[in-house]
Amino acid sequence: MAGSYPEGVPTVAGGKRQQFGTRFLSDPARIFHHNAWDNVEWSEEQAAAAERKVRENSTQRVCQEKQVDYDINAHKYWNDFYKIHENGFFKDRHWLFTEFPELAPSQNQNDMKDLLSENKGIEVPECRREHRPGLIIEEQHQCYSNSLGHKTQALPVEENVTQKLSHLEICADEFPGSSATYRILEVGCGVGNTVFPILQTNNDPRLFVYCCDFSSTAIELVQTNSAYDPSRCYAFVHDLCDEDKSYPVPSNSLDVIILIYVLSAIVPDKMQKAINRLSRLLRPGGMMLLRDYGRYDMAQLRFKNGQCLSENFYVRGDGTRVYFFTQDELDTLFTTAGLEKVQNLVDRRLQVNRGKQLTMYRVWIQCKYRKPLLSNTGS
Repeated sequence: MAGSYPEGVPTVAGGKRQQFGTRFLSDPARIFHHNAWDNVEWSEEQAAAAERKVRENSTQRVCQEKQVDYDINAHKYWNDFYKIHENGFFKDRHWLFTEFPELAPSQNQNDMKDLLSENKGIEVPECRREHRPGLIIEEQHQCYSNSLGHKTQALPVEENVTQKLSHLEICADEFPGSSATYRILEVGCGVGNTVFPILQTNNDPRLFVYCCDFSSTAIELVQTNSAYDPSRCYAFVHDLCDEDKSYPVPSNSLDVIILIYVLSAIVPDKMQKAINRLSRLLRPGGMMLLRDYGRYDMAQLRFKNGQCLSENFYVRGDGTRVYFFTQDELDTLFTTAGLEKVQNLVDRRLQVNRGKQLTMYRVWIQCKYRKPLLSNTGS
């Protein structure tokens, strides 16, 4: 269930994308010297015009009968999308490793330990672990350090294990990737434009990647891709909003969950419960990563009257839907699910078509939220 069509990003020499916020337009005369500019300031007039445009294109709502159709047949519209475009619509998202270093190769643990130790004079000891599905037991007098590198004070072994048993749902059954020590799930994986770059970049044998999508057509395209390796990846069809369908992993088992232009594709009233369920899958210290559409993005301003489903929620011509967020809305969704804010940023970018001398103002939001080491998630 990939998002709408936002993949343009600037690159630098060597093809590696700089993290957003590094190229500023200080001289308006140079606007067409590059394909994109970061952190573009909007004038009061421009902001007012955007608000006015949204009011105008929201006055006429899609009739209730059609709204029901778009909801009931959402899988059909996404299947049709992927049958038409297959794997040729979106580009591989190699920029993710810059924006989200948590997805890069296994130096993450060492980097996090360095951060924890920096200026504290504290040596972060290594942990010896015995791996069991859904459970990690460490030797007495060692630290408790999850896969993202967070450390708590050492506890006597009996107290340590008892504490974990009270907070982790133990699953004795085998599940895909149960022997892995670092697990990533992408929700709304589309045809694998995030998953395959992760697998190709991160060769750590302890890594296992899960990916799911609402569209069975998209999952078929992932599974038939030559880069798909069932020993390192498990792709499955899943409806993010289906409260009765469980994920193929136990609670407290994932290190990272990725949501790239996917949350915006579901009905706003269903978002909170979807995030709550995903939060339960994260290990204490695990991270949820999101990038999605921001309020007054160019895509929102381009909608015609009669395409609005509800406030800031629209249907495209192909029947797929999209919502445009504010930072506060996303913060409420994540914190209500028991997660702690690490990052919540607006990426205001001016994209330029130098050939046609056109300017396009994009607004995206990027978030990182962490599950506390001792967590009470929302229900």
